[in-house]
Amino acid sequence: MIHLLKGNIGTGILAMPDAFRNAGLVVGTFGTLIMGIICTHCMHMLVKCCHELCRRTQRPALDFSEVVEAAFSTGPSILRTYSHFSKIIVNVFLCITQLGFCCVYFVFVAANLSEVVKHFLNVNLSVHTYLMMMLVPMIMLNWVKNLKYLTPVSLFAAILTVVGLGITFFYMLQGLPKTSTVHAFASWKQLPLYFGTAIYAFEGIGVILPLENNMKNPQDFGGCTGVLNTGMVIVAALYTAVGFFGYLKYGDAVKVGSITLNLPPGDILAQCVRIMMAVAIFLSYGLQFYVPMNVVWPMVKPHLTSEKTQFIGEYVLRTFLVILTFALAAAIPNLGAVISLVGAVSSSTLALIFPPFIEIITFWHVGFGKNNWVLWKDIAIIVFGLCGFGFGSYVSITNIIWPDLE
Repeated sequence: MIHLLKGNIGTGILAMPDAFRNAGLVVGTFGTLIMGIICTHCMHMLVKCCHELCRRTQRPALDFSEVVEAAFSTGPSILRTYSHFSKIIVNVFLCITQLGFCCVYFVFVAANLSEVVKHFLNVNLSVHTYLMMMLVPMIMLNWVKNLKYLTPVSLFAAILTVVGLGITFFYMLQGLPKTSTVHAFASWKQLPLYFGTAIYAFEGIGVILPLENNMKNPQDFGGCTGVLNTGMVIVAALYTAVGFFGYLKYGDAVKVGSITLNLPPGDILAQCVRIMMAVAIFLSYGLQFYVPMNVVWPMVKPHLTSEKTQFIGEYVLRTFLVILTFALAAAIPNLGAVISLVGAVSSSTLALIFPPFIEIITFWHVGFGKNNWVLWKDIAIIVFGLCGFGFGSYVSITNIIWPDLE
């Protein structure tokens, strides 16, 4: 349960008030809850397909990319030749998603540190300066190869996140205005930005199968009151609450990318929240970085023959990937637009498009229920995901290129 919550609650939750600004209070509230239901259903789909494909292939466990490969290799004959290619596509999107999260983490930490230093030292440095200052410590943190050594760091980051969120709620719930002071509905052209940020927030699809595979009693993961449903209800409720109260409190003045930037600069406690969340996200980078490294390194390793070149090569690759996320963050320091773009491009693909597609292929020979209702339901989710992918990406890229038009 804790891993599920940690896997879903990251920088996305702090961007929810900005998402509500792009949707309006009513659309934001119901839209977030509906998206939570759809994402949870897609997670159940993935688990169900994994169980069926494990039975077919006689394997004890499968990860996300292996599920897609197994679905293609045991599905309709016309798709079987594409099984390995499908695995590569999923791994590419997993890398894009996780490296996208890492870019957001870079910008998030820099933006919050900038506000703190500006207040206490009255020094007005650019975000790029803080990104440069973070680069070497971030590289050294990601030279840690074993997740075991990151466990205490991750635990400390989780504690900081919980305390920071608690204090943020303390500020948001004071002196709330009437709901009539904010928009109930935003314009249509802003909705794609809302979609991108909201789907980015539900970022935990990649941790679902590893969590179930490592549980002592995997049967407790599914079901009406299982770990998945209970955890996702908490996640959806938290996201909706932060978005609702954050937007209601600050209205159209809500800062892009993170609600922490709206907290009163004169309060020591508010500055402590910024520092806590910046440190928590900085320390969480290593965990997000683990996934793309796990995908890319096995492709590079066979090309390095001796033990020495493999040892050096792994550190070089780690350094290169950190510098890559740093360069992307420096190129696009617009936190809100980056969050929305990562959500629209990769999170929507992994969370909304792949799971129903996998279900269609997996159960193609079995059937889809009365009047093929399962097939129509899956097609509807895929179309929803593709619309979000297309419109969300277009609007996010437009905002990155021409930020003044936002």
